[in-house]
Amino acid sequence: MTGLAFLIPIALGMGALGLAAFMWSMKAGQYEDMDGAANRILIDEEDEA
Repeated sequence: MTGLAFLIPIALGMGALGLAAFMWSMKAGQYEDMDGAANRILIDEEDEA
């Protein structure tokens, strides 16, 4: 029983940390242009170096 008293707060803290990281990435605009990233791989541009 003492193990659950130790593990439950850790699990809740890790969930809150994951949610905070997801909300930060949403605010930073990580998911703004999903179609552009998918189409960018199809563009065949040669390096002109």
